Amino acid sequence: MTVSKMTWRPQYRSSKFRHVFGKAATKENCFDGVPITRSVQDNHFCAVNPRFVAIITECAGGGAFLVLSVSHPGKVDPHHPRVSGHRGNVLDIKWNPFNDYCIASCSEDTTVKVWEIPPHGVLKTLTVPWKELQGHSRRVGIIEWHPTANNILFSTAYDYQVMIWNLDSPEQVIKNPVRTIKHHTDVVLSMSFNTDGSLLATTCRDRKIRLMEARSGNMLQEGSCKTHKASKVLILGNMKMIFTSGTSRYNSRQFVLWDQDDLSTPLLEENLDGSSGLLFPFYDPDTHMLYLAGKGDGSIRYYEISSEKPYIQYLMEFRSHTPQKGMGVMPKRGLDVSSCEVFRFYKVVTVKSLIEPVSMIVPRRSESYQEDIYPMTASNRPALTADEWLSGVDKGPILMSLKPGSELTEPPSETKALANSMDTCRSWSRPGIPQLSYIQDQQEAKEASKLVEDDRGQTHVINGEDLALCSPPRTENELRLKFLKQQEEIRRLRELLNQRDVRIKQLELEIKNIKNSQTQS
Repeated sequence: MTVSKMTWRPQYRSSKFRHVFGKAATKENCFDGVPITRSVQDNHFCAVNPRFVAIITECAGGGAFLVLSVSHPGKVDPHHPRVSGHRGNVLDIKWNPFNDYCIASCSEDTTVKVWEIPPHGVLKTLTVPWKELQGHSRRVGIIEWHPTANNILFSTAYDYQVMIWNLDSPEQVIKNPVRTIKHHTDVVLSMSFNTDGSLLATTCRDRKIRLMEARSGNMLQEGSCKTHKASKVLILGNMKMIFTSGTSRYNSRQFVLWDQDDLSTPLLEENLDGSSGLLFPFYDPDTHMLYLAGKGDGSIRYYEISSEKPYIQYLMEFRSHTPQKGMGVMPKRGLDVSSCEVFRFYKVVTVKSLIEPVSMIVPRRSESYQEDIYPMTASNRPALTADEWLSGVDKGPILMSLKPGSELTEPPSETKALANSMDTCRSWSRPGIPQLSYIQDQQEAKEASKLVEDDRGQTHVINGEDLALCSPPRTENELRLKFLKQQEEIRRLRELLNQRDVRIKQLELEIKNIKNSQTQS
């Protein structure tokens, strides 16, 4: 008689992101002494792009926010100039994805204002916006830029309306939105676009999830779940799925996954814990990774999304002793690819008046560029003008490569020359071997004119670096770091010159051998 034995074999899942880990920045690389707002609004309070970080601050007699240079962390001057033009508290801020010098803010004073930030940063308090949008009757809580069309802005307020604005309008004060969406019966809690911006998903205090056409506002799907109260919503790129985070019937934190074409019943429902803090979801369509940051705690859970069951695969959790009140996220084009960084948060830590960068890193032994974790990603060039989008055209984002030395997309023409010098400066600050194109740019910058002119005045540029942005070191540690970076740059340039010298000698020998062979023949 034969006895069959049961064998247990663990099921291993192949993934490039199984071992992603979070790495908090050192104290020298944090923004310290920031007077963070005491507002209880469920927003991020922080917005980031590759040049600036903006934080909503506490301000008497109105609303204001700070704009700081990403490349200059450290102690923030308590008298640092602010962007202060609202009569009520600022509730949300968002950078224009196609212009690193343009930011929108909304406030309790029922207005939305769009600001132009000088290329050298905010050196004096700004009170006059580029555009002012007046249309809401109650305080404006959330603003979102269209992901592919230039100068299209969405806003929603406590009047239960979502308004679409065209900033290409010649008026400085715009009182009439392009379109007003009035499907909601209560306050809109969050908004999210799909990849090409043709669809808009919203969550509302009436517990309903709505999916509509972004341009016309026509309702496509409407759903709700009795056991789930959704707070935040995300359309997961082009995966035909919608993700919501909120609370369950018993007030435990919960997330739910929905089929984009059928919001009647959820695909997946999972409870997390009994904490009371809101869950902020963030999705990276390039890596299909989903991050859940809890408001009021220091944890960031991250998952991998797939189109097949079980749909969401838990990876790991980043834990910290400092609780976050909000989160800013760096666009992919601002990441440090030499250290295999795939995502970067900017934690708003109220108890320490601190803005702390947290990098999500894929551990790799090789120091070369890892193409498998950096596919083509959305660039800073709009795919459509505002008029094209309003006329009925939908188009996906223009893609770019993150590989160092590859052709970068051009920023707006008014700041093109200065932005080029800033890109050169930022490329040298990254660890790793610089590309030949950066070295050539550096040499050309030395030989070229030392001045860059723009519409706002003149800014001196030396060695391809803007003096206003690359200010002298303020502490002994900063001085030591700059000295070490310069020594490293000099060493790399010497290595490159030595390689060229060797190549020149090889070519001279080859020419000499050819001449000798010709004379002998």
